[in-house]
Amino acid sequence: MRGFRSGFRLQLSFFRNYPDSLIPLLTAPLFTVVFTMVLRHGGRGDLSGYAMIAPFYMSLWWFAIFNGGWVIQTERWEGTIEYLVAAPVGFVSVIVGRISTMLLAGAVAFGEVWVFGRYVLRTNVTIHHPYVFTASLVLTLIAMTTTSLFMANLFVLSRTAVTFSNSASYPVYLLGGILVPIALLPGWLQPATNIVFLSWSSKLLRGSLSAGPIQGAAFDLSMIALLAVVALGLATAFMSRILRHARSSGELALR
Repeated sequence: MRGFRSGFRLQLSFFRNYPDSLIPLLTAPLFTVVFTMVLRHGGRGDLSGYAMIAPFYMSLWWFAIFNGGWVIQTERWEGTIEYLVAAPVGFVSVIVGRISTMLLAGAVAFGEVWVFGRYVLRTNVTIHHPYVFTASLVLTLIAMTTTSLFMANLFVLSRTAVTFSNSASYPVYLLGGILVPIALLPGWLQPATNIVFLSWSSKLLRGSLSAGPIQGAAFDLSMIALLAVVALGLATAFMSRILRHARSSGELALR
């Protein structure tokens, strides 16, 4: 926990010194306005709750990709990764602490969007299944943390990380059912959504806003947890490979 707390505090200091990393907190309300107005213009004001969920996911994914995904690579570029590896705490715990701080900032976007939608846009949204809503939200944050850790390692191993990070957002929004319901996607594409935990999460969060019963909630929650564990396992394996190779080749801080 020492390493986790240290990473948490370190990332808070980054936020204070580089406030531009919190840009999604400014753009989330704007996306809420856009999506809400589109639904109202289309005569589907009853779906306004969906318009508030999408900006939250977009903000969360932005933090995961452009902050969490680059955390290890940034340490290498700044020449500070040696200090982290040599510190008397676990390297992974420090990185997870930093990533968790970013995703808590993403969770703030949810409260921000909710308040903005209810009191500024006058959107009447009711959570009919609070337990499912809370469980899916917590598991989503955990899964996003492990996914961000996995991508942080992937970006170090990949020579095309910049290209990938710049182009990964909208395919994930599509496969995650954030912008378009999965049922409206082509049949051949729908099976691919099963490996994106956001597809299970968005289904649950939307279902919790409906008065009717949620079918298969336990299974959907289990899938989010399973994909989170898989991402954590891959991230741990990649990180061990990176550190082992870097130590043997003397390329730990290679830029």
